[in-house]
Amino acid sequence: MIRKILIANRGEIAIRIIRACREMGIETVAVYSEADREALHTQLADEAVCIGPAAAKDSYLNMEQIISATMITGADAIHPGFGFLSENSQFAKLCEACHITFIGPDSDIIARLGNKAVARQTMVDAGVPVIPGCQKALTDVKEALEIAKGIGFPVIVKAVLGGGGKGMRVAYNEDEFENAFLMAQKESGLAFGDESMYLEHFVENPRHIEFQILADNYGNVIHLGERDCSIQRHHQKILEEAPSVVLSENQRKEMGKMAVRAAKAAGYKNAGTVEFLLDKTGKYYFMEMNTRIQVEHPITESITGIDIVKEQILIAQGEKLKLKQNDIKLTGHAIECRINAEIPEKNFMPSPGTIVALHFPGGNGIRTDSAAFSGYTVPPYYDSMLAKLIVHGKDRNEAIKKMKSALGEVVIEGVHTNIDYAYDIINNKDYISGNFDINFLEHFNWNKG
Repeated sequence: MIRKILIANRGEIAIRIIRACREMGIETVAVYSEADREALHTQLADEAVCIGPAAAKDSYLNMEQIISATMITGADAIHPGFGFLSENSQFAKLCEACHITFIGPDSDIIARLGNKAVARQTMVDAGVPVIPGCQKALTDVKEALEIAKGIGFPVIVKAVLGGGGKGMRVAYNEDEFENAFLMAQKESGLAFGDESMYLEHFVENPRHIEFQILADNYGNVIHLGERDCSIQRHHQKILEEAPSVVLSENQRKEMGKMAVRAAKAAGYKNAGTVEFLLDKTGKYYFMEMNTRIQVEHPITESITGIDIVKEQILIAQGEKLKLKQNDIKLTGHAIECRINAEIPEKNFMPSPGTIVALHFPGGNGIRTDSAAFSGYTVPPYYDSMLAKLIVHGKDRNEAIKKMKSALGEVVIEGVHTNIDYAYDIINNKDYISGNFDINFLEHFNWNKG
């Protein structure tokens, strides 16, 4: 049994994990950088340990410091949250070597699924639909061009070890390819220290559909339905909803089965997400598998009634899944808006500073996950997300109305936010009708005030 968990993260996800641990009777250890000394997660945890200066590389990405804090405090498990070290196979391996329970999949699974070329081949072997693409990692632009011709344009160039939209370029023809490949390669080298690339046929105007997976250590795997994460800017999600308005019940069942097959093929353990691209004809393709909890997990919790963080902890301490696939019922509709400290009219430039007034909405079916409070200074060193606003209604129409009301009630003064931007999205006629894809925000006209 896990007695004490060190949370190797910050912000709202750290608080989310602390609250789950409280309910389970598990002690918690917060870690913080010097910039986060007064942060809320340090105050809510049972213990708090400073792990370094403000820069993430010196604190939240410092594996040795985090392991040291775990040992000093006597914690027997680490929850990585999302971002930072959550998908770092070396960190998971280090935890294994130190006999610390890593709340997530095994290190070899993270490594295998983190390599896009290996992950793709795993899915091909398992019969999971994949986008036509290359079979190996590429570094030579001339060789890559010949392979691109065989795949068929347009093609997307992706960093093998990429994430967060970095190291990605689209080439619509041969003339564009060399520049796209070299630019993506350069970006990948700077961001990930690796210039290996792979190629896929570029699926135009798809939906981004992902399935939440739970898998125990005994081969039992279930899915908790899907999330539609198509509203995104530069591959970063802005607004998510569950279930998807475009999937029929038969499509949901089929894609869910494929998501479970994908997880089993990878030997997956713990919570994870299988991401698909869905084209306009209803064909779907495996994109990647995220080996951590997702930012948008609350909308799945809202429509299933399942606490995913608690399930992560139970699986990590060796318990079998108590849930069967037939137990999973999707009820109503949920939407999440990410509220960021940023200036939309200035190309979404981050807006650090001190919050001088704060109010979040409440009421039936409204949830706010946040680490912000009045007097909190938003540091310039990390992701700009201040809060996640989640609503749940009996259907999509009610959820949209509830989100409009909730967004209209949010007050954050002292820093700029994207609240008005999110409000315009939720009021957009194409969004309301469900007529959108991953390119929606590229053509979105919003009221800049």
